[in-house]
Amino acid sequence: MNTAAFWKATAERVVRTFAQALLAVLGAGSFGILDAPWTAALSTAGLAAVLALLTAVATSGGAEGPGVLETVRRRE
Repeated sequence: MNTAAFWKATAERVVRTFAQALLAVLGAGSFGILDAPWTAALSTAGLAAVLALLTAVATSGGAEGPGVLETVRRRE
């Protein structure tokens, strides 16, 4: 958890999770861009991103990566 590789992989996972959740909420109702419930969608995506971050930190005890079975490879 104290490596730059861990935080880089975690940041990528958080951004990816945010985008996926946002698209899922907006796409589920097939809203037009002006009619979309942006507050609810951004709130849901933000919560998903926070949960992704907390999951990465909570599972960082064993491996070097942010996942339970994931290892971040260092470039040498």
